[in-house]
Amino acid sequence: MERRYAKWIATLLLVAAGSIAAAHPDSRCTCRNRDGMKYELGEIACIRVGGASYLARCEMELNVTTWRKLRDGCPTA
Repeated sequence: MERRYAKWIATLLLVAAGSIAAAHPDSRCTCRNRDGMKYELGEIACIRVGGASYLARCEMELNVTTWRKLRDGCPTA
């Protein structure tokens, strides 16, 4: 009986983990730059902090939007 119960629990946990992994982030999630501009997930921006600048992408990490540094410096146009 306990073995059957353990299998049922394991199956339930696997199904729950699969549905969590397949969930997409909320399309309303955005990152903000210092000037208040909104950036959608996946967008790239030049971030300036304390005299330094770097290129970063807006990403989701542990249900929180964050800027992921791609490289030092920003392209000049």
